[in-house]
Amino acid sequence: MIKVKKEGVILEKTRLEFEDQAVLNPAVIQDGYNLHMFYRAVKKGNLSSIGYCRLEGPLKVMERSKKPVLYPQYKYETHGIEDPRIVFLDDQYYLTYTAYDGKNALAAYAVSKDLKKFKKKGILSPKISYDEAEDIFRHEKEKHGSLKDRYFFFESYYKDVVGQDVMLWEKDVFFFPKKINGKFALVHRILPDMHIAYFKRLSQLNLKYWKDYLRHLDKHVLLDARHWFESRNIGGGAPPIETEHGWLLIYHAVEDRNKGKVYRAGAALLSKKDPQKVIGHLDQPLFSPEKDYEMSGDVNNVVFPTGTAVFGDKLYIYYGAADKRIAAASVSMRALLKELIKPKEH
Repeated sequence: MIKVKKEGVILEKTRLEFEDQAVLNPAVIQDGYNLHMFYRAVKKGNLSSIGYCRLEGPLKVMERSKKPVLYPQYKYETHGIEDPRIVFLDDQYYLTYTAYDGKNALAAYAVSKDLKKFKKKGILSPKISYDEAEDIFRHEKEKHGSLKDRYFFFESYYKDVVGQDVMLWEKDVFFFPKKINGKFALVHRILPDMHIAYFKRLSQLNLKYWKDYLRHLDKHVLLDARHWFESRNIGGGAPPIETEHGWLLIYHAVEDRNKGKVYRAGAALLSKKDPQKVIGHLDQPLFSPEKDYEMSGDVNNVVFPTGTAVFGDKLYIYYGAADKRIAAASVSMRALLKELIKPKEH
């Protein structure tokens, strides 16, 4: 398989109040030899905001903000702003994040022209309960038989664990860094698979749009959970990277085990013109929790990729390690793409 080098931990928690419990799951945007990293900062009591640091090259932290750049302000994010991703699109930066109110996890976003001032723009994901979504899913399954039973498992799970009126949990949301056929392409996750939504204007993302979308959810699957290490679910990792062969997608996969879940990094290659056409999907993890800092933390056995940068042939992947700290891994881009486009033996 492909050789991945673990580069080690690059960011730890500090004594500052907003990040004195953990730092994890960074969004990364590359500007030549500089990297701007917006990371989830957790204060004791498990309240998250977004911190910032700048790296020179792939691994050297040169400056770090002593206060969060984004923090909870609105009712829908009272219990935290989590797991950011960032892309540059249409002359501005789009930073997406999970807004958590203590019960519901919804996708929200903010925009910036300069990476210094961000303007929050509100919720992206559907404000629809799992109960209502279940009725739509069940109707579609009876009509077309096209949805996996696992969609209903997660619907039941969240209603039992969180509450009957819990909304669809939407995590791991980000934009493609380029429009596809003139439309925004938004990657999101309705467990257990990854999905894609297309639209010309962000104002289209109203309740009617999402209800129509959910009625044909099987038509919007971007990547299917199908391999052994994806036995529970998969979800978005870093925003896609455009290559000559297609869109390279680094994502996370969760294996369900009796001893507890394991989060791993996976890789797939998607068609440039139609990202729902999968060119290659590794049937083994790209990398897994192996180091002490990945196996022991606030959540054990987690590598959770959320950002990337390319230096020459090296792809650097930035990830949350055991929900406690930020680490990096590197791999040859050439070797990874070669493996992804290689014809599979049957």
